[in-house]
Amino acid sequence: MNKWLELLKSDDYLGIKKYIKSGADLQETNEAGESVLACALRAGCSMETLMMLIESGADIFDFDDEGVSIFDMAITYDNIHMVSYLIEQGIDVNKTTRKSGFTALMAAACYGRVEIAKMLLEQGADQHAKDSKGFTAIDFARKMNKKSVLELLDYDPNAPKNTNYAR
Repeated sequence: MNKWLELLKSDDYLGIKKYIKSGADLQETNEAGESVLACALRAGCSMETLMMLIESGADIFDFDDEGVSIFDMAITYDNIHMVSYLIEQGIDVNKTTRKSGFTALMAAACYGRVEIAKMLLEQGADQHAKDSKGFTAIDFARKMNKKSVLELLDYDPNAPKNTNYAR
């Protein structure tokens, strides 16, 4: 995985292309179970590089040992183009593979990804879905003080706060 990480860190498109042609394993994972594609998202690789990885066989439906999916990673790292691409490829915006039940909209709310939150809501994301502790996207946006996301949601500033957040 070290060779992958070195190439991805510098977003070396030609180096990555050459590495793939030499037979590099696109299914290789790091210690956390993150795939090459997930590591590319974390490294901030260009959409051109991400698409080359996908076209070469990287799995867009992959997730790590904690259930964090490629879709989750795209949201976390604010890659709106990848989020859009994954939705076009049929990703269910309400499905989560995370053990905690943390949804895509919760991630967008937590990180203040306004444009991604809009896109998810337009695609039918359930803003009232609850994670395993009973928290919604509204709870996460409120806890993280993401007012611009709260404005998109059915937020009632007079509603009692859910203060049982994980610490």
